Amino acid sequence: MAKRAKPEEIIAKLREVEVRLSRGETTGQAVRAIGVTEQTYYRWRREYGGMGVDQARRLKELEKENLRLRKAVSDLTLDKLILAEAAKGKLLSPSRRRACVDRVVDELGVSERRACETLGQHRSTQRKKPRGRLGEKALTKAILFLAEQFGRYGYRRITALLRRDGWHVNEKRVYRIWRREGLKVPQKQPKRGRLWLNDGSCVRLRPQHRNHVWSYDFVMDRTQDGKPFRMLCVIDEFTRECLAIRVERRLNARIVLEVLADLFLSHGPPDHIRSDNGPEFIETALREWLTRLGVKTLYIEPGSPWENGYCESFNSKLRDELLAREIFYTMKEAKTLIEWWRRYYNTQRPHSSLGYRPPAPKAILPKPFMPPYVQGVAA
Repeated sequence: MAKRAKPEEIIAKLREVEVRLSRGETTGQAVRAIGVTEQTYYRWRREYGGMGVDQARRLKELEKENLRLRKAVSDLTLDKLILAEAAKGKLLSPSRRRACVDRVVDELGVSERRACETLGQHRSTQRKKPRGRLGEKALTKAILFLAEQFGRYGYRRITALLRRDGWHVNEKRVYRIWRREGLKVPQKQPKRGRLWLNDGSCVRLRPQHRNHVWSYDFVMDRTQDGKPFRMLCVIDEFTRECLAIRVERRLNARIVLEVLADLFLSHGPPDHIRSDNGPEFIETALREWLTRLGVKTLYIEPGSPWENGYCESFNSKLRDELLAREIFYTMKEAKTLIEWWRRYYNTQRPHSSLGYRPPAPKAILPKPFMPPYVQGVAA
């Protein structure tokens, strides 16, 4: 293969041809003298005719610069197409980058090397096949089982339940599986601003120990036939324990006194008891009876339910986790399920304000129940 002539050589040969033509030689003789064909000679004259050596060198540099710029523009355009084809948002994890590189290679037909370079993925990471962590499938199955059983629990409470069942697992790992499986984290209620309070407001008294402050309130629901029933919920604000839930079609001051008397016998009377200004709670006979036993009453300001925050929070959990999910066909069914949930709330349900421990765990625990998904893993 003949060596390609440089611009300086081409211009020198064109000058030689001009000299030979001025001496009377024909074009064919002059061209044969410089060792090229007439087609090559005419092409050279069309490209470099009338140029000097410096001009030819500058033209060659401009051609190289133009080629480099065109390649740079082409690369930038291709990078823009790759980034446009990539998934929206930041690609923070290697798995997302791996999937994005595969998609770009399939859609645009670019090389894997180019896609990895544009998207910031190392090629060894791209080609490494993820093996997954040991027990990932079993953990995912356990999370799905608990999420199905406790539909209103978030991933933090699910993590507490997994640890109770014997899993040594991090919240971040549970959250990653939670998001990957498309589970919806229940939205937190927005914090409410507190109206700073009158001097006589009872919200200033904070519970300091067990039986220091109790609170009680009514919750209403309906059976399947549309008839309403009421629940009297009594809690200990310090331990968050639900002491009683009395379920009846009608509840009056006499039944409230009866429930409190039973609780005073089993737990002892509290120092204070907090409530709203309902007619059942401000009834004269009930107030005099509490006064004789040395129990001080704390009545919240009218129209200020946030001052009875502990009981209101418990009522919302009761409604969210039980009442809104169950249909009660009879009063007997309602009493049974509500009492079961109260015991579960006290002894098993993780409470976020108590470090995800139940309010009143049993002192002597039986042999822990092994769910079906754990039995399958153990086998």
